[in-house]
This record gives sequence, structure tokens and C-alpha cells, in this order.
Amino acid sequence: MLNTFENKIAVITGAANGIGAALAHGFARQGMTVVVADLDEAGAQKTAASIGTAAIAKSVDVANSESVQALADFCFSELGQVDLLINNAGVFQGGLSWERSVDDWDWAFGVNVYGIIHGIRAFVPRMMAQDTPGHVVNTASVAAYVAGPMSAPYVVSKSAALSVTECLALDLEMVGAKIGASVLTPSNFKTGIAQTGHLRPEALGSDTSEDGKLCVEALQSMLDTGASPEDAFEPVLAGVKSGTFLIATKPSYRQQLTTRYEALLEQQLPPMAEVD
Repeated sequence: MLNTFENKIAVITGAANGIGAALAHGFARQGMTVVVADLDEAGAQKTAASIGTAAIAKSVDVANSESVQALADFCFSELGQVDLLINNAGVFQGGLSWERSVDDWDWAFGVNVYGIIHGIRAFVPRMMAQDTPGHVVNTASVAAYVAGPMSAPYVVSKSAALSVTECLALDLEMVGAKIGASVLTPSNFKTGIAQTGHLRPEALGSDTSEDGKLCVEALQSMLDTGASPEDAFEPVLAGVKSGTFLIATKPSYRQQLTTRYEALLEQQLPPMAEVD
């Protein structure tokens, strides 16, 4: 369990903006040196500069295992340790499930699922070898347990992020590791998640479909009413300190989970739950 942060090292992916940037600022205020990692190198540098000398900007493509490995190599060789890893990078791909191309699914899974897996593989063995308290936080979404139409690649990938974290936590517990794992399931925040389409690799092309466009517009409309990303920090800080597995950002998660599993127990399709 990690409950002291002064002079410790945090690595946060997807930290150029949104929740990732808010977490970087928050843990820097706790006395940590923060590695602000993002595919958007200029954005990462801007966020790091706004934090000050406690932050280091690094470019990383979490969908690429070699890129994540290079990030880990830098952190352990130059900083000596990593105490907190937050696999936060994420992208949104929506649209009708049968209309989504393999490229659409690959992109969503490459970032939202393999980004976490690559982080686990590159960092966790060396964090365990430190034999000191540490923690891993993987960002999923309330969509991990609140499904909806027109968003299959995103919802399925976030459900997988939840499952990956659960398996990681169980593995760490089984071997008696001094590090724990939590999954963060943010609800509605004013972030740029709906506008991540420009981050798609050129080889995959862009999604120009009408259903995809409509889904992005609907999501953006919801996000515009969301909470400030800064509001995510206190739940994450408390979750890391206590070793809480599921870090929710709104009390409504209880009703969302209850509604879902009551329907499943009755062998019924869970109804769409409201996301606040």
C-alpha cells in the first residue's frame, strides 16, 4: 500500500490534458516527481512546464510495446525507481458495432487495453523488484459497467481494462507483492476523449462514417456538462492510500452496478443507466 508520496516517482500516461494532467498536478503537489507521458509530446511539455521542476515530459505511444518499454527504461535508469504507475491514456471509438472496421477495433484496443498491458509488462516486474510499497492505477471508465448503443469498441475495451486490472490485482496478491492495483472508472468529465480521432495512426485512416460522427457529437454534448478533471484527483489519492480496488468518481456507481447485476441475475439485458 502506497500512502506516502514525498520524494517518490509517479509515471502517468495520457497526461498532456484532461484527467491525466489533473492527476499529474495533484501528485506533484503531494511531493512526487511526475513523469508526464503522452503521444502529444508538445502537450506533455506544456503540462510539465505548468507543474514546474517536479515534472518531466516524455513522449510515448502506449499502443507500441517498444515505446512503453523505452519509457520504463528511462524512468528506472534516470530516476532510479517508480512508485506509482497510472496507465491513463485512452481514446474513443463509437458507432454501430457491425459497422466498425477491424482498424477501428484495433485502434480502441491498442490504446485502451494494450496500453495498459504494455504498461504492466514494462513497469510492474521492476516495481516489484524494488521491494517497496507501490501502486498501479489503470483508467477504465464508467462504461466498463454501463454499456450503451453506438459505442461498442469503447465500451468493450473499457470492460477489458477493468478485467485486466482485476487479474493484475489478484496476481499481485497471490505472490505477496508490496504493490497493489486499482481501476479508475471516471464518470462524466470535461475532457477531450471525444476528440481523440486525430490521434489515430495514419495507417488506420480516419473514421468518416456518419454513425461514428453522430456518436462523437453526442458524447461531446454530454462531456460539455461534465465535472472538472481536477475533481478526479481526490478519489484517486484516497484510493491509492487505502488500496481500494474500484475507484469511482461519483456515488452513483453503486446504483449503476446494482442495476446491472440485478438484471444479469434475472438473465436479462441490463438497462441503460444514467451517467452523471
